[in-house]
Amino acid sequence: MITNAYYAQEGHGPYELIDIGALDLEEGGRLRSCKLAVATFGTLNAARDNAILVPTWYSGTSKIIEQVYIGPGRALDPEKYHVVVVNQIGSGLSTSPHNTNGPHGMAGFPPVRIADDVRAQHRLLTERLGIERLALVVGGSMGAQQTYEWAVRYPDMVQRAAPIAGTAKNTDHDFIFTETLVDAITSDPAFNGGSYAQSADVAAGLKRHAKMWAVMGWSTEFYQAGRPAAIGFPTLREFIDTFMTGYFAPMDPNDLLCMAWKWQRGDVSRTTGGDLEAALGRIKAKTFVMPVSHDMFFPPADCQREQALIAGSEFRPLQSIDGHLALFGTDPAFLQQLDVNLKALLATPA
Repeated sequence: MITNAYYAQEGHGPYELIDIGALDLEEGGRLRSCKLAVATFGTLNAARDNAILVPTWYSGTSKIIEQVYIGPGRALDPEKYHVVVVNQIGSGLSTSPHNTNGPHGMAGFPPVRIADDVRAQHRLLTERLGIERLALVVGGSMGAQQTYEWAVRYPDMVQRAAPIAGTAKNTDHDFIFTETLVDAITSDPAFNGGSYAQSADVAAGLKRHAKMWAVMGWSTEFYQAGRPAAIGFPTLREFIDTFMTGYFAPMDPNDLLCMAWKWQRGDVSRTTGGDLEAALGRIKAKTFVMPVSHDMFFPPADCQREQALIAGSEFRPLQSIDGHLALFGTDPAFLQQLDVNLKALLATPA
């Protein structure tokens, strides 16, 4: 266990740490005390049917969800809905490698799967928060992976689902690319097999990792159109060093690796012996599948193949040359499209 001030309440709060008890993991490990960092907005109504769940993506926390997606007049309007944002295991806020004591902390943290997150969230909602029905589950990237897992695993609880910029089963292409993100960190000698003294020791690995995100997180058109300057970084060097490296540099390497491992292996068909069509056939939720037009991690074609297997679903791609990282809220037009679609989904009887 080490201390990393980046994940403190000052930067990412307010959030509440809720201990859901021991969690047995799909890969055979166990989290003896699984704590989930939870941020809530709005109030659960008397009928207890206005809850929206938002799981987080790789590197993201409830703070960016709050800043970019939640607010009066938005689709995720706290004046109408009870929005529950749960930081995934390994996020640095919830139970994670860097904040776990003993032999199961740091590099000894057990492998966690997307399904483990969803089972933990289900326990949190039903046993701690008294929520038995979800008006909507919505998430981007790894949040989309969790959204699919929720809709497949708990079809009677999820009324609507909106996976954004993510797939139900990760592709080989995406698996390989994510491996390069892992290699960027672990190849730094200071990583020391995951036994570093502080997160900042692995600065060189985290910088390489940030550069890989700069390559694939945006799009060719993003750079051709001069978008880095448009969002406040006049030179490419400033964009890489100040924005991309500045974003990832304070994070914990083992936490990122924990999330990357489950991202690579996201696959709802584990519930049906590898049959993806059967798994997606379990979904009862009204579902809008929303890829980003220029996403190089989860291209629209990959998402549409899965959408075709979900009964009554709609394919609603979002246009943005900002690519996958349009999720950061850099493109106002992207956010406008997203809100229109989410409002339409929430207005659809389920």
